[in-house]
Amino acid sequence: MSKESARASAEHRKAVVAATKKAEKRRRVIGRIVVTAVVVVVAAALTVLIVVVTRPAPSTAASTSGQIMPAASSGTTTTQAPVDRVKNTSGISGVLAWDTTGWPGDGSDHTGALEHNHVTGPVTYSVLPPVGGPHNPVWMNAGVYTKPVPTERAVHNLEHGAVWITYNPNLSTADVRKLTAFVAKQSLIPEGASEVGFSGEANRYIDLSPWASNSLPTPIVISAWGYQLRVTSPTDPRLQKFVDTFRNQQKYSPEFGGPVDGVPVQSGGRAALDGGTKANPPGSTD
Repeated sequence: MSKESARASAEHRKAVVAATKKAEKRRRVIGRIVVTAVVVVVAAALTVLIVVVTRPAPSTAASTSGQIMPAASSGTTTTQAPVDRVKNTSGISGVLAWDTTGWPGDGSDHTGALEHNHVTGPVTYSVLPPVGGPHNPVWMNAGVYTKPVPTERAVHNLEHGAVWITYNPNLSTADVRKLTAFVAKQSLIPEGASEVGFSGEANRYIDLSPWASNSLPTPIVISAWGYQLRVTSPTDPRLQKFVDTFRNQQKYSPEFGGPVDGVPVQSGGRAALDGGTKANPPGSTD
């Protein structure tokens, strides 16, 4: 091989080695970029997974941001006459019953039976929480409230066929959420436009609110007109039986078909959750 050929061959080998090293370097750089990208993607995916796994479950607690409490009664206090206890004929174990003679019926007052007269002032009830009796002429807009509601307005709702769940204010947050979820799963009941003042309104005919003190006979009490069930757990199956039996039932509602909506909010309130399907009017009635 001539010197020129040897020199050319050596130069070719150097060029090939240099090109190979350059290509290898480029592959290493690309490899690092790919690995870095994969690490970033995996890290992002793990971050999302951690957030999803550790994120708290959506709250079922009622929001108080738009809540307006029904107006309290003021004026002369009325004391409810004693009411006789009667036999429980509802078929639900543990239900307490009081005399409702005259309602539904002749509409007259009967000794020992629940009164049904309208009074504008506060009422001292003989049964706590109330199962009926004298009440404010203006009912409250039914739904879930996070503060105690005026008993005189809630009793008017009972007269119209609503049920009222009250609980001691020291009830756990978890149990209050379960009660709220219980209310939310109940069916909506249409209300007549002539009664509420606008068409298309519906309500669950359930009030849920804390009692003013930890003085209830049990942590949770559900009431209808003349009937009451006292329980210790928000998952007690009798709660649903009580709702199915008494809510908006002509047999048990003295003023069956009456609304639990449509009252201007400064009087009737605005529920924190699960009120009517349409906004109630502004203003006050009394």
